[in-house]
Amino acid sequence: MDPNAARFEALAPEVIGAVRRYLARRTDPATADDVLSETLLICWRRIADVPDEHLPWAYGVARHCLANAERAGRRRLRLAARIAVLDPPAAVAPAPALPDEDLAAALSRLRAEDAELLRLSAWEDLTPAQIAVVLSVSPNAVSIRLHRARQKLRDELGKAGAAAGHEQPGEGGRR
Repeated sequence: MDPNAARFEALAPEVIGAVRRYLARRTDPATADDVLSETLLICWRRIADVPDEHLPWAYGVARHCLANAERAGRRRLRLAARIAVLDPPAAVAPAPALPDEDLAAALSRLRAEDAELLRLSAWEDLTPAQIAVVLSVSPNAVSIRLHRARQKLRDELGKAGAAAGHEQPGEGGRR
């Protein structure tokens, strides 16, 4: 058997599961499947470039493939908007926000880079050194950015709690 094929067959099962979960938390199922396929294709084509710690490298590849898919999606949306001028769709009322959507809403209000750092740390359970590989930055930069992103998320969640009528630390208490 070809050594490259053997190496790919050894790392593919781990990469498939981890990258599938990574993508499922970031996009819709159809896009996740497409991006996973493209990620595996790139892993196969560049098997000689895959480092021993292959999972952070694969996350980096998936991240770039997802960015490409999102750009293509934005192009489709712009085209649909131009078409909608000719034949506008019927208006639909938005669904009410559920309480368990507070975290998702707070993450959506953060800069995309901050939200991605938090997802890589919390959802993918990566260390700062591994996140550094995914994002192509230094581990020290990841640690600093992660600290700041966590603080921004706390602030956003605090705003959501205040908007919902919850007491903030130092508020209320005995009278």
